Amino acid sequence: MNIYIIEGSHAGPVNGRLAKAELALAANALNLNVVDSAGSADVIVAVGSGTISDKSVVGKKVYVVEDLNQLFANPKQILTDAQSKASVYEQSAKVAPTSTSSHGVKRIVAVTACPTGVAHTFMAAEAIEEEAKKRGWWCKVETRGSVGVGNELTPEEVASADVVIAACDIDVDLSKFAGKKLYRTKTGPALKKTAQEFDKAFEEATVYQPSANASVAKSNKEKKGFYQHLLTGISYMLPMVVAGGLIIALSFALGEFKDVLKTVKVLENGVEVVKEVLVNELVGEPHLKLIGDEAFSLMVPLLAGYIAYSIADRPGLVPGLVGGLLAVSTQAGFLGGIFIGYFAGYLAMCISKYLPLPKTLEALKPILIVPLFATLITGLVMLFIFGAPIAWLMASLDSWLNSMNSNPNTAVILGVILGGMMCTDMGGPINKAAYLFGTTLISSHQYMPMAAVMAGGMVPPLAMGLATLIARKKFAKTEQESGKASLVLGLCFISEGAIPFAARDPLRVIPCCIIGGAITGGMALAFGSQLMTPHGGLFALAIPGVVKPVVGYLLSIVAGSVIAGVAYAFIKKPESESTTVA
Repeated sequence: MNIYIIEGSHAGPVNGRLAKAELALAANALNLNVVDSAGSADVIVAVGSGTISDKSVVGKKVYVVEDLNQLFANPKQILTDAQSKASVYEQSAKVAPTSTSSHGVKRIVAVTACPTGVAHTFMAAEAIEEEAKKRGWWCKVETRGSVGVGNELTPEEVASADVVIAACDIDVDLSKFAGKKLYRTKTGPALKKTAQEFDKAFEEATVYQPSANASVAKSNKEKKGFYQHLLTGISYMLPMVVAGGLIIALSFALGEFKDVLKTVKVLENGVEVVKEVLVNELVGEPHLKLIGDEAFSLMVPLLAGYIAYSIADRPGLVPGLVGGLLAVSTQAGFLGGIFIGYFAGYLAMCISKYLPLPKTLEALKPILIVPLFATLITGLVMLFIFGAPIAWLMASLDSWLNSMNSNPNTAVILGVILGGMMCTDMGGPINKAAYLFGTTLISSHQYMPMAAVMAGGMVPPLAMGLATLIARKKFAKTEQESGKASLVLGLCFISEGAIPFAARDPLRVIPCCIIGGAITGGMALAFGSQLMTPHGGLFALAIPGVVKPVVGYLLSIVAGSVIAGVAYAFIKKPESESTTVA
């Protein structure tokens, strides 16, 4: 018998996919054939309540499963019931119209992007594609991830789209969508409330116009918010932090092996003799250190430049970059970079909007007037007003962080706070605040906070994967499979691997993760751990010297993950008793 599994509109992006996967496994066990379309199905199983947008189910035998707890408890029984209890599905009962456009099927294009360009970017893209498929709509999602543009949209695809969804946590170039109806959101809602975001897209989308008009640009920027500009700067700075940190770590590792043997020819009593002598310098070490230091020197300018770019588009980039360079030269560090980035961005935006010029000179504003005045004013402000006080603040922060070596109690408290924050919302604002703190301090060669941040952030996915191994019978088979993937994501420092578990059982998962992350962060700094790169997880340790001490750092991660995983395995209710959270 052929079975087709479909989701109702209220199934939820996480539970819907888990339920479909669970039914597919059960179907294989019962020798039932799961097909990809309603047309070839003998029976259709609808997961979750709500409307079914796929018109092809009309007139087919459909069995609706509204209680997902019952489904996860006994999926084989659900499939058995479906064969005997399915009834003909009527269009008037639940089918929602799929399109108001002339071609009958709505066409969606979307762009997703997150600060790190790793997890949320691709998870949100998958959720959007699944929701469109569920509604019977055409959809293509372009990802702006850490490796660049993926699944790039063509001009023809953009032109034929009914609406554009920009699910972006950072500022991205949307000029290709000029003149199209565009709806702005973030990756979090696109991932967790996909159906609602689709509905909002058609209700709230407005025609997008690039920033040729300053007031339009300003309104678009305001929608992203003050914190959003900071995340944009961080996203552009991160590759430089990773590259510089790893190269410097590699130079330190090579520095441990300076003494090398070299074969030379010398004359002794007029006779040429071959000898081996020690050379106290390895050629690669000083060169690698130079490359890494130069990469680090660009981190603050990139941070400031792209904060300004996020606020004022291209006119803000040059004053932001110059302000960032001056923040480095005045010893104002990343705090100066953040401040001057905002200053340069808002200054460039104000000049663009409020400086009146004759129409004949208006074209010079973005390429001459704004860069000239914004850069000049930004530089003078940094040099003569804010450079010195911010440099003093940075020196005080640097001194406090250095004092942790002699005051381990302070280091432990900081590690507990950072580790716990990383596990609170797994990719949300609190997580990002802790990550921002650790990442930006790398530019000041302060590596302890980043050690607590990365170690703590690895705990949630590792703990959830461990819990599925310890208490397998309490988890559905699909969750057991998710647990295996979660372990891999945890090793890669992708905290979002725990999101499916947190979305399903937040009141138990999140407290366990926070406790485990806090323990890990505190232990890491108690051992005096230092980490020179902001990403990569355990795989970054392949380069010697990237973390010190390695044993204490790994022990911290293991301890926190085991405590959190065992705690959740103990308090989790069996799947049949758990409360489903959509």
